[in-house]
Amino acid sequence: MNREVFKPNREFSKSARIKNMCEYQDLQDFAMRDYEGFWGSYAKEKLEWMEPFHTVLDESKAPFVKWFLGGKLNVSVQCIDRHLNSRKNKAAIIFEGDRGDKQIITYLELYYNVNKFANLLKNEFGVKKGDRVVIYMPMIPEAAYAMLACARIGAIHSIVFGGFSAEALKDRIIDADAKVVITADGAFRKDKPYMLKPVVDEALKGETPVKKVLVVERNGEDVTWVAGRDYSYNELIKHQDVKCEPEVMDAEDPLFLLYTSGSTGKPKGVQHNQAGYILWAQMTMEWVFDVKENDTYWCTADVGWITGHTYIVYGPLAMGATTIMFEGVPTYPDAGRPWKMVEEYKVNQFYTAPTAIRVLHKTGEHEPAKYDLSSLKVLGTVGEPIDPPAWKWYYEAIGGSKCAIVDTYWQTETGGHIVSPLPGATPIKPACATFPLPGIMAEILDENGAKVEVGEKGLMCVTRPWPSMIRGIWGDEERFVKSYFGDVKKDGKPVYFTGDGAIYDEAGYITITGRTDDVINVSGHRMGTAEVEAAIKKHPNVAEVAVVGKPHEIKGEGIFAYIVLKSDSGVADEVEEVKAINKVIQKEIGNIALCDDVVFVPGLPKTRSGKIMRRILRSIAKGEEITQDISTLEDPSIVATIASTVQSCKL
Repeated sequence: MNREVFKPNREFSKSARIKNMCEYQDLQDFAMRDYEGFWGSYAKEKLEWMEPFHTVLDESKAPFVKWFLGGKLNVSVQCIDRHLNSRKNKAAIIFEGDRGDKQIITYLELYYNVNKFANLLKNEFGVKKGDRVVIYMPMIPEAAYAMLACARIGAIHSIVFGGFSAEALKDRIIDADAKVVITADGAFRKDKPYMLKPVVDEALKGETPVKKVLVVERNGEDVTWVAGRDYSYNELIKHQDVKCEPEVMDAEDPLFLLYTSGSTGKPKGVQHNQAGYILWAQMTMEWVFDVKENDTYWCTADVGWITGHTYIVYGPLAMGATTIMFEGVPTYPDAGRPWKMVEEYKVNQFYTAPTAIRVLHKTGEHEPAKYDLSSLKVLGTVGEPIDPPAWKWYYEAIGGSKCAIVDTYWQTETGGHIVSPLPGATPIKPACATFPLPGIMAEILDENGAKVEVGEKGLMCVTRPWPSMIRGIWGDEERFVKSYFGDVKKDGKPVYFTGDGAIYDEAGYITITGRTDDVINVSGHRMGTAEVEAAIKKHPNVAEVAVVGKPHEIKGEGIFAYIVLKSDSGVADEVEEVKAINKVIQKEIGNIALCDDVVFVPGLPKTRSGKIMRRILRSIAKGEEITQDISTLEDPSIVATIASTVQSCKL
């Protein structure tokens, strides 16, 4: 596992919050020596408390733990009010629409907009503390206002990504027992309007708990208005007061629900609570991205996903940063769009998914050279491990071989990063998550709870609770325990298992190998799909790949590869292309990993966060009927296309 090591930029390190690995180790030693003292000191330093906490951590009913007992606060105050004395005229949010329309919202303007929105929900719709509000919105500032308004009045928001179907939206509304939906008439994508309100109308047919629908009129398209249920945000907001007293919230009160895919196909309502979540959101913004007072930070995610929650809205605003919200797609009107924005806004930290990096590389390899990207200091990736070729292009073409790439590992359930490089301290190995962040007790364990040896594949676990961890699955305590604490024990106690496999190298670096259920047993040899995929990606004409196991009468399981090629002209000779790909595998892993089946497809079934839904690909490979929920995919239609391609190949 010897890989090239990229040391931190010396000039950057001089002013970084964590300047070297000695400082990192000192922090981690502090946490190991005095765990509650570590977290308690940061909670006192970073959070604006209305009433102080008296107990840092209560594990008496683990895994249902409680943090900062007795503490009272309001997350909207942490994100807005406390900045008004020193940052009221600073840009809080820079918005750029799909069509290039721009808006800069200062912290004072954010304060007024959030208060007005909070008063609207409270006074016009009767929303109160503990009520659930579903937000089904495009990437516009009103989405952030809605989130923070809910936080201000103590309502629990549940954002549903604006690309989900009516059925998926309805399921989430019913599961959360939401009384209000906040949506928009629509938005713009590639300079064309698309509609959201009709999807809400469809979702609310039949019995639902929803009483009111608030509609932001974004694109001006005609929509149906249901009397007594549907109201115009644009009209109602005009009459609201700019002051709204923040609700006093307990540290462990729920802040939001976010539904994520489950292995059973039924989405899980992941619950995050107030104090612990916002503390870690802020701390990771400061440590992992090293955002400074005058920096401009851009995360390209959507607020419908945890990345958008933590690293577009809550984290940046909690630390008083300037955060960019972008409505469009990175390749429109061309693949230079993101780099043009980096140049225009003098972006200092850029955070995106490996999928986006690969697309931008494939469609606009030479675009970055046209723009001044010298403002960039830190580059980030999220959603999946980044493969070495994409990492190299990102590092050289975007970062000018001077920016650290923080390859962040985390999940919806963790609330924020748990394993990541620190840009001023960590020597980076491409496609490697590196080390647990200070305060995170992450270890790779075997099935018996023992730490694995170097080079031995194991289970990625967190052995002690941390403040931003999931507090439960909404309405299903049993599923919460079974999903996250039912597989691994250390010293007789259940620990949080991420569901991912990982491996240590000789220097203690952690590399994530993929989901543990993404393992193929070929003739008694267990191989992670990530390992095979990494080998195939080294073929120069492979853009993306996903491999799964398929029943084999001799081997038990054979390897089935779905491959997206870089060339746009199709495959000149499929037989020769397959031979070339297997030759690469043979070189990288050996004959045991050769693919039994290869099919060339136009795309892969992915969630918006970039994760490949391999359960679907396994079903297609086996010729099974697709029973999984595909509404969470970025492009649900790709499933039928892949199935048709496989069938035509008679694999």
